[in-house]
Amino acid sequence: MEPFSVHTGVVAPLPRADVDTDQIIPKQFLKRVERSGFGAHLFHDWRFDAEGTPRPDFVLNRPELEGASILVAGRNFGCGSSREHAAWALADHGFRAVVAPSFADIFRQNADQNGLAAVELTEATVEEILERAAAHAPYALTVDLERCRVLDGTGIDAAFEMDAFRRTCLLEGLDRIGLTLLHEDRIRAYEERRAR
Repeated sequence: MEPFSVHTGVVAPLPRADVDTDQIIPKQFLKRVERSGFGAHLFHDWRFDAEGTPRPDFVLNRPELEGASILVAGRNFGCGSSREHAAWALADHGFRAVVAPSFADIFRQNADQNGLAAVELTEATVEEILERAAAHAPYALTVDLERCRVLDGTGIDAAFEMDAFRRTCLLEGLDRIGLTLLHEDRIRAYEERRAR
């Protein structure tokens, strides 16, 4: 997993609450077991019409936001089913952080496991960021996980809290497998003792 310390990127504003994982990555695209290949289908039903033509008014289809790497959305982001594919799709599309007033617990865990920072800010701060992003596209933010701050250099400087364990794993690029491998010597010693 790629470590996350400080990231500056263009904001894709998605002013919707209760964005569920079925919208983030619809069920018909869940046929792969690899973590790649899902980005093309991110928000498929909102991005494309029934014929597969991109909807020009959807945020990810706006040319000035191409390459956006920070998604800013409304409260309860990632609700619905517990599919890890939602985090895979966001990461595969190029997002490094999602900023929202709140997240569904399972989505937050899946984001952490895939190097995607799920950052909670107050509803008022998120609204201000969404307004700035709508008025000044492309609009950039910095997510500083080392100092637990979100900044834009023109007035937004918001602190956020993150569980110390989640923060350490993101900073060091450790998913659960990486954490386990930190104890590889002890695991090997145990297996050797057990075999004897």
